[in-house]
Amino acid sequence: MSSAVPQLAARGLTKSFGGRSILRGTDLDVEAGSRIGILGPNGGGKSTLLRILAGLDEADGGAVTRRRGLVWAHLPQIVDGDERTPLATVRAARPELAELEAELHAAERRLSDPHLASDLDAMTRALAHHERVLARWSEAGGDRAEGEALGHLRALGIDGALLEMPTSELSGGQRKLVALAACLARRPDVLLLDEPEAHLDMARRERFGALLDDFDGAVVMISHDRHLLDAAVAEIAELDNGVIRIWPGNYSAYVVARELELERQRQVYVTQQKEIARLEEAVRRFRHWAHIRVNERMAKQARVKQMQIDRMEKVDRPVFERRKMALALRSGTRGGQRVLALEGVDAGYGEDPVLLDVDLVVGRGERVGVVGPNGGGKTTLLRVLTEELESWTGTRWAGDGITLGYLSQAAGSLSDEATVLDALRGGRSLAEDAAVRLLMAFLFDYEQTRRPVGSLSGGERTRLAFLCLMQDAPNCLILDEPTNHLDIDSIEALEGALERYDGTVIAVSHDRYFLDRIADRIVHVADGAVRAYEGGWSVNAEVVQR
Repeated sequence: MSSAVPQLAARGLTKSFGGRSILRGTDLDVEAGSRIGILGPNGGGKSTLLRILAGLDEADGGAVTRRRGLVWAHLPQIVDGDERTPLATVRAARPELAELEAELHAAERRLSDPHLASDLDAMTRALAHHERVLARWSEAGGDRAEGEALGHLRALGIDGALLEMPTSELSGGQRKLVALAACLARRPDVLLLDEPEAHLDMARRERFGALLDDFDGAVVMISHDRHLLDAAVAEIAELDNGVIRIWPGNYSAYVVARELELERQRQVYVTQQKEIARLEEAVRRFRHWAHIRVNERMAKQARVKQMQIDRMEKVDRPVFERRKMALALRSGTRGGQRVLALEGVDAGYGEDPVLLDVDLVVGRGERVGVVGPNGGGKTTLLRVLTEELESWTGTRWAGDGITLGYLSQAAGSLSDEATVLDALRGGRSLAEDAAVRLLMAFLFDYEQTRRPVGSLSGGERTRLAFLCLMQDAPNCLILDEPTNHLDIDSIEALEGALERYDGTVIAVSHDRYFLDRIADRIVHVADGAVRAYEGGWSVNAEVVQR
């Protein structure tokens, strides 16, 4: 990195949870205008690091320094809604403006006091005070705040009726966009973004990318969207085993550079191991000769060779592939050729229709990628297919012997209160020791198996849900945004497992890499209609996005 004074700097950060150390002397410099993508395994401390940088959590050790007057904004991984409208939420991101407006109103009330008319000095002081407050309010952008807030929301696709709704009634993706608009309203020097792409549809991901291009400040972003990491970042901060290493370039450059470095490390490691073996053999010989001849010179030679070995800076054996979750999806029974079908289906909530006159047939072994705008009905379609939601009209049909495995958004069907071990064993004939072994194969440590599901990160929760599905062995998987919150290694493990899976897959996703790898048919859901297109995402992207 350059020698410029950073906007934000972390030095030697340490953090532990329940005796588990996740940050171990972490350093990171954020310079003006930098674009940093943070990568690392689920549960490895990425979100914790971002919260410490944002001042929302405290480190156990180390320090975070910020340039004087620095303004930063933090976008959390999960955004909850409340009764405020999107505009009110964005306006609330500037509490200093609300304070100035209250002060301005008080100054105006003071000016309207009839007693001031008879006291010229008091009137002069009141006018001067009003002018000072008005100047501060204008300098802070108070006269433009509402227009800017609306501009940010509309640029991100929050417009029309959405502007009048409480954020609690918006979709997860829409709430995230409102929170992002609130971040931008702060006019930050540094944006700290935790999986900003999660729950965003294709069009909004494109808008988000364009917004980052136009943003003048620095961006530190946790993301598992390989397309976004290629387009939007200039450095990769790899958080591994509690420490950060910076790699210049975008995600694709990082993958190539890391492979080259591992190959160089392998060569150095092999050469060093050969040298260590040669020296150890020399030590063995000299010690043997010193023993049979009682020769001090030989014993000294053995000590010298051993000191050479001990003083070497040992090269670690390179790990070409990090340990991944041992996902092996299988279908218990074959089932019929026709798996699921909808005929003339209307469905919705209350009196609001979401799907209208839907016809859809899914055959055995198909890989169906479901795409469409946020709020367009993708999750509703999956809920009708799984019979979690009853359709108003029409027919939902499932073939003989078809067993469904449903992964809801963010693995929401898992109880927060249950322990990880109990969540896996619930309703399954699985011995405790066997369950623990399975969980550890899915990258959970022993202590985590005894903790509540609510303590898991988003990615860890999804991993647990997949392990449960793996035990149930359904022959049709219905997955709602399965890659959300998974780290890239886990996404690639999932992609590989789905390629090997011999059942049927129906998956809602906005991850272009994932769709290109697993989908052989695209189903587009929008404006109540469901349309199917043969081929993967790249083949159909242009026609779907019209």
